[in-house]
Amino acid sequence: MTIDVSRRSLLALGAGLGAGLGASAMLGTSALARAPKLGTQTPYWHRFVLGDAEVTVVSDGPLPLGDPSGTFTGVPKEEVKKMLAENFLSPDNVVLEQNSPIVNTGDKLILFDTGMGTSKAFGPTTGRQQKSMAEAGIKPEDIDAVVCSHAHIDHIGGIVDANNKPLFPNAQIYIAQSDFDFWTDEGKLGGPAKDFVVHARKNLMPVRERIKFFKDGEEFLPGVQAISAPGHTVGHTIFMVSSAGKSFAFLGDLSHHSVLLLERPRMEFSYDTDPKQAAESRVKLLTMLAANKTPVMSYHFAWPGYGHVAKAGEGFHYYPEPMKMTL
Repeated sequence: MTIDVSRRSLLALGAGLGAGLGASAMLGTSALARAPKLGTQTPYWHRFVLGDAEVTVVSDGPLPLGDPSGTFTGVPKEEVKKMLAENFLSPDNVVLEQNSPIVNTGDKLILFDTGMGTSKAFGPTTGRQQKSMAEAGIKPEDIDAVVCSHAHIDHIGGIVDANNKPLFPNAQIYIAQSDFDFWTDEGKLGGPAKDFVVHARKNLMPVRERIKFFKDGEEFLPGVQAISAPGHTVGHTIFMVSSAGKSFAFLGDLSHHSVLLLERPRMEFSYDTDPKQAAESRVKLLTMLAANKTPVMSYHFAWPGYGHVAKAGEGFHYYPEPMKMTL
């Protein structure tokens, strides 16, 4: 087939190309998207409404555990790595988040757990809770209550600063007495839990006179009920937080991982004081929360750690709640 192209058509085509090239030449490099790379991220806080209360989630930063072998036990390590890889997670480095809700009831400002503080036992990415609070516009002196799910290093580490000065000067501290007694026991300083005991004593003893103990089932603050969940530690506690008919459960360390310890809730975790009791607490309470469709917030799930759990076979599945933005 022959295509008949007239001289006039070729001249018109050439003129069009010339105009385009001329425009590009005049624009120069400005026609290309060569904006500088910023290298910054959004602040590490998220805010939402719960009934009449306002909840601000602040982060203490990522907490890397490294290779899951030896940490998540009771299941062949090959299976653990396969579960992680199938969920698009690194099979060689488990990284947890540290999500602390701050609940403003209108009358009280309540912080749950305080992060690693000055300890770098898990690397340099932790210890940013105070920075996250500042980014969210919350002053530590405005906190009325600090509620501790348990006395492990990454939950009570931010109660005092490097000089043992309380970071929340006007706050009452709440914790289970059994956990306080266990982790501040000087008799354990010569044992394998030494580092945890040193850190617990550093943060809890300077505020001893301001510590109050709650009991299982007690509503010890307006809208905050303690629910005993032993095993991870002797006094590990989760909390039901409620306002105007809405609620969520702050899980603390009921489950450290949204895949491994939910899909296989009887898998054991090496940092548990009593791994089998921890698994029993996990199955019992997650079953209750799933049946009641109660929203949950986990300290260690992917940021910001808020969503739902549902039964899935012999285990559970976690469904993150979309982060809603308001203007």
